[in-house]
Parts: sequence; C-alpha cells; structure tokens
Amino acid sequence: MTDGARPATRPGRTPREVATHCPYCALQCGMTLREDDAGVSVLPRQFPTNRGGLCQKGWTSAELLDHPDRLTTPLLRDPVTGELRPATWDAALDRVASGLRAIQDSSGRDAVAVFGGGGLTNEKAYALGKFARVALRTRNIDYNGRFCMSSAAAAGLRAFGVDRGLPFPLSDLGRADTLLLVGANPAETMPPLVRWLTEQRRGGGQLIVVDPRVTATARQADLHLQPLPGTDLAVANALLHIALTEGWVDQAYVAERTNGFDAVRRSVAAWWPARAEQLSGVPVADLEATARALGTGGRVIILTARGAEQHAKGVDTVSAYVNLALALGLPGREGSGYGCLTGQGNGQGGREHGQKADQLPGYRKIDDPAAREHVAGVWGVPADDLPGPGVPAYQLLDSLGTADGPRALLVFGSNPVVSAPRAARIEGRLRDLDLLVVADLLLSETAALADVVLPTAQWAEEDGTMTNLEGRVLRRRALRPPPPGVRTDLAILADLAARLAPDQEAATVAAARFPVDPATVFAELRRASAGGVADYAGIDWARIDDADGVFWPCPSEDGPDTPRLFADRFGTPDGRARFHAVDHRPAAEEVCATYPLHFTTGRVLAQYQSGTQTRRVAALRRAAPEAFVELHPDLAARLGIDDGDPVRVTSRRGELRAPARLSAGIRPDTVFAPFHWPGAGRANSVTNDAVDPISGMPEFKICAVRVEKA
Repeated sequence: MTDGARPATRPGRTPREVATHCPYCALQCGMTLREDDAGVSVLPRQFPTNRGGLCQKGWTSAELLDHPDRLTTPLLRDPVTGELRPATWDAALDRVASGLRAIQDSSGRDAVAVFGGGGLTNEKAYALGKFARVALRTRNIDYNGRFCMSSAAAAGLRAFGVDRGLPFPLSDLGRADTLLLVGANPAETMPPLVRWLTEQRRGGGQLIVVDPRVTATARQADLHLQPLPGTDLAVANALLHIALTEGWVDQAYVAERTNGFDAVRRSVAAWWPARAEQLSGVPVADLEATARALGTGGRVIILTARGAEQHAKGVDTVSAYVNLALALGLPGREGSGYGCLTGQGNGQGGREHGQKADQLPGYRKIDDPAAREHVAGVWGVPADDLPGPGVPAYQLLDSLGTADGPRALLVFGSNPVVSAPRAARIEGRLRDLDLLVVADLLLSETAALADVVLPTAQWAEEDGTMTNLEGRVLRRRALRPPPPGVRTDLAILADLAARLAPDQEAATVAAARFPVDPATVFAELRRASAGGVADYAGIDWARIDDADGVFWPCPSEDGPDTPRLFADRFGTPDGRARFHAVDHRPAAEEVCATYPLHFTTGRVLAQYQSGTQTRRVAALRRAAPEAFVELHPDLAARLGIDDGDPVRVTSRRGELRAPARLSAGIRPDTVFAPFHWPGAGRANSVTNDAVDPISGMPEFKICAVRVEKA
C-alpha cells in the first residue's frame, strides 16, 4: 500500500478473483482483480488487446478503491458558511429534485442540462441519455467525449457512413507493412498497444509518425515527420498529391467502391510537396518517402488521433487522411485500412447510446422521425415527447448560467474545470449556476464547486459493459459491492426519476422505467439499438464472456459479429465510400508580435485525463508530480530560461505557471504542456475555445502564446 491507502479487506475474508478490464483508456486491457487479506491486487490476464501487459496506471488502479480521499457520503453546500457538509441521501436527492423542478417550472425544461463522461459504462451512458430525454425532457445533454473523438467520428460518418474507431481488430497493426500514426503517442497514452508496434517492426514493417514533438512513440519510428501544429491537413494533401503523380492510386478501387474522387483530385493538385514543406516544415524528401511507403506497401494502415483531430478544422484534417486511405484502396482490405485511436475508456460506447446532443441509442440521429419512433417505443413514451437536438459540449458549457442558458447542471464522470478549453471561463460559468450537481467517486475540481456532491461506485464495484477502440463490447465485472454510503449511477438516476415525478403513481412508473440492475439496462439497450448503425441486439453478457468480447454491429444472437467492417460495402445508402475535397486553412489563432509562439497540449505516461484519479496514486505522483512547460533549448536560451526555472505561458485567454523542461525534441517555435493538473499549472487556462463547425471539437492543439520567466 502507498501513501495512506487502507487495506481493502478485513482479515479472514475468503479470497476472490474476477476477470475484468482496466478503468482507464480505450484499449481496455484485460486484468484480474484479487481480493484477500492483504487487500486488492491487480494480476495479469491474457486478453487479445494487451496479452497480459498493463501500464503503470493499470497496475496501480486498485489503490483508489480504499483511498482516504474516497467520497462515501453525499455533500451539501451550507448556505450560511458556503462549505460542503455531509448529508443523508434523502436530503441530498430531495435537494436535487426540488431544485431541478423549481428551475424547470420557472425557466423551462431546457434550463436543466446534463454533462456525461466517456468513462461511463454503456449501461450508464444509455441510462443518462434516457434520463435527460425522458425524466427531464431536456435537449441539453452532451459529454466530454466531444473533446476526444468527435472530429474523427464526424469524418468517419461522412466518408464511411459508420463511426467505429478501428474498423478492424487491433492485431492487424502488428501485421502491417507500413503503419502511419498521425498525432498519436500510444507509448505514453496506451503503452500496451506498443506491443503491436514492436511486432510490426520485427516483422519488417515500417513505422512512420507525424507529430510536432519527438515523443516516446516517435523515437521508435523509422521516419518521423515533425510538422508545425495545425498543418497536418496540408501534409495529407501533399501525400495524396505525390501518390497521384507517381501512379500509386488504386484506380479500380476508386471506381468500384467510392464517389467524389474527381473533386479531391482537383483540390490536391495545388498541394505540391514544396508548398507543403514551406507551410509545415516537413522536408519534401520525407513527404516523398512517406508517400512511397504508403503507395507501394502491401498492408498499409493509417491511424489518426487527438494531435490531428483537436483542431477547429479537425473534421477536414481527418477527412484528408481518409481521402488518402481511400485513394490507396485501403479500407475494407484485410490487414489494411484507416482508423483512429479512441482515447477514453468508453469513448466509443459512450457516444453510441445517447450522451451526444444529437444522438439516440444505436447511433441514431435524434431528428430522424423513424429513429425517434423506435427508441420512444422501447422507452414507452410518445415520440413527440422526446426533445430535439441539443448543442455540443463547449457551447453547452459556455452557455451555463447565462440569460438564455441552463440554470442547473448535472455532471456524471467528468471534470470540465480542468478538461475544458478556456477553463477559467468555464469555471466561471459553473459558478454562475443556480444548481450544480456532481456525481463522482472523488472530490474533483468540478465537484468542489458543486451545491450537491453524490458519491458513486468505482469500476471494481459494479457490473457493466464497455466498448473499446476496436468496437469490441467487453464485460466489466464487480469484485465487491460499493462501500456503505455509496450508490451506483444507475441507482442515483432511478431515485431522481422517481422524485421528479408529479405524484406517487407516476413515481412508481418512473422508478420502473429506470432499472438499477445493469444487466436489465443492457437488455433494454439491445432493443433500443436494434437496427441502428451500432446494433447490439445480438450481444448478451454470456456471449461476451464466451468470446473475449463481441464486435458490433451484431444484429442477431445466432449470427456473427463484425470484427472487420467494409469488406463488401460501406455504411452509406449506396454502399460506396465518399471522398470529400478539403483544403488547409490557418489555425483559428495565429502567432503575432505579442504572442509569437505556438502552444500545444497532450498527455504524459503516468497521468490520465484531468488527473482526478491518477494524481492521487502515490507511484504515479512520484513519476509525474507536477505540470511542466516543454521548451526547445534554443528558445529557452533566447528567453533566458534554464531547465527547471518557473515560467509563465500567456495567451489571450489566460496563463499557466510551471517549471520549464528543456528538450531538443520539440520545435523551437512551439511549447508544450500536459493538461492533467489544475490550479496554476492548468494548461487549459491557455487553450483556444474556437471549435470545429461540424464536430464541435475545440482547438486544444494550437494557440498563440508568449513565454517568459516567472
């Protein structure tokens, strides 16, 4: 045990083991949890995604189960002192229900909003979307996955008619002859995936990485392209330009399986390599070598991640790499294709079943009359009672507490005070609310602002399913029940739904409509998703257990699942993939004399997302104790900054302060900071809140700053 962690069991307890999955990233590594007199330990488990391996976060994940910071009783803010004080569940839930009811009575149903998280199980994500639309009847729901996968999702939908992170099994990566990673650093963000990269290179494959920094992943690459942040789209167009010029485009595939290539052909004609080099800084020779590896390799895979996607032109950037993949004839060919690396643990499933502002379960569009009728029928409500589309996450958060925005917010599994762009502004919006309710297992920076805090179960204390980056639906199994005083999110939603009902009879109906048993919820989710793009109708828990997970779509219990998509057709009405002509455009904010440097953000190996959990694990805290600002030595010398000096990074929106870390692996015109820390080191105090017009993705990856010694 480390730093105050308490024994997880009482002496004499019979040892118990369960096979489950890591609570962190979308790789969803298999692990075994063992509980005995010594506590809860994490043991290796052979599972297809990680083959027994875990990163440091996974190995230490059980330390949070009995952490002294664990919330075990509801908290209510004292109106006199302003402090959060322990309260009973009845008092807390009554306060929430009466507050929500009063706000909706005075300001309308949309005056209450819901904000979810990409770490919630499928059952909880489904129930949360249903709660917003049936119990609250508000259109205002979205989730933090909007900050993660939305650009790739939108690009995938418009090209393929389907959004699944990897439309092929993860094991295909290990067999690729050429693997192009764009804006991805799995060596730090999902280390067990690196096993597949190692296997790929040992088999003679070539790994090419596109990243402004020499990351741990880039150091393993055969070729590293180091573009200026925000120029990935220009690089992609130049690669397709070269492929066209050299005759590497698969003309038969393009003619038989796609639409719209002529417009793309014309648009990339202007992206000769020298032009892309001038804009991005990537040498022509490297562009040509990359295009040759992609165009002449046998099995070729192109992957994008947040570095390419978290931009105000993120959808177009991903579309440029999809265009490249389609032109080379990759999608649907075994061992080849395009995919994106999902970030959050259930980033895939979390957006499939109702947390997004414009979607219903099964990846149905909420403004589709047929979709509304189907889901309303499963829910037992009139389709006309379902609200219409809401607004994307940042727009929703930025409207909180304003004259026309929501007056109350319920937050489940998210910490926007740290994770949202222009975070100081969002923190102010949260403070302006009449009622803020946060359900979490720890007092996050967002929970610390709440009027009501509801303690929730952890991943090892509840059953459910997750959908990993491959579209593989997995089983999360409970090792033990939650501690006394802690409830599951499903139980909280059921109790609130009953309290919000107008009378006892309606409360009984509402309680029945929101079951607390996750297996019952999943059975309903299957019915709601049936016939949708993400069809889970043929998936049950027993089938998942028997097969190490089941890939959607799986419409029939007797039929096969779908590890590989697009072999015969795409998910579009005519079965053909769609090209989209896209052109480079500058970042939403360019450098100038006052703010002469580019700022970008990302993750480090030992921390995860907003750090609410990992910053409390002693081993992870030792490995990555504080925020830092990465600078090139030449830039640091010009600014009079030495390694370890406190520096201030200032943008038009705010500033962060942290020690300097000098590295020759970053461009001299760019500075980097990880986004896991709050307070003075909060990177998102600086980031730009400009958003992609299609996906709503904020521009986390580039803004203009100045740096000075603090």
